Amino acid sequence: MFVHILVLLMGLMTAGQAVAQTQVATMTKPIKMVVLGDSLSAGYGLPAAAAFPVRLQKALEAKGIKVDMVNAGVSGDTSSGGRERLDWSVPDGTDAVIVELGANDALRGTDPAVTKAALSDIITKLQARKIAVLLCGMVAPPNYGSDYAAKFNAIYPDLAKQFSVPLYPFFLDGVAAESKLNQADGMHPTAEGVDIVVKNILPTVEAFLGAVSGQRS
Repeated sequence: MFVHILVLLMGLMTAGQAVAQTQVATMTKPIKMVVLGDSLSAGYGLPAAAAFPVRLQKALEAKGIKVDMVNAGVSGDTSSGGRERLDWSVPDGTDAVIVELGANDALRGTDPAVTKAALSDIITKLQARKIAVLLCGMVAPPNYGSDYAAKFNAIYPDLAKQFSVPLYPFFLDGVAAESKLNQADGMHPTAEGVDIVVKNILPTVEAFLGAVSGQRS
């Protein structure tokens, strides 16, 4: 009887160790993340190593967070363009997507309803694929007037609430309108500007990925 009990206990211990090892493997497995965006995240005018996704990955790794990062930023892209290329820009197996789109919509004066519909479709499709979404907000330039700005700026908090996704209110917070942090065109961040964007958004991304890891474990 004693021998049978001992064998049973050893079997339970072995099973417990196997479960623990599986949990550790799940926790240490890199999160596959895509940054779906426009020139602001693509790294327009910068070396590839200075682009937002690359710098964000390095910042996360410094925190001990392993991420397989894909830069799916396309310069000049609109929210509608991002929707059209969504399926091939976000490969199977992706765990999380940072959506950074809308700046070009605002610059062109696109109807906010069109932008909102495109972003809504993107989030809907990603959630249907069980992919977590972090939405980055944009702010309309003042030249289209306060009415347009109010409608456009409301897109992001409205969608975040509707789809229950985390929101980073303004992607260029701390960088927009700061001449020394932008390239000669006054719109695209310098390498230093990108690092400030990364520094400011990092706590939000950490919390976002923490939730993603919790769902995977």
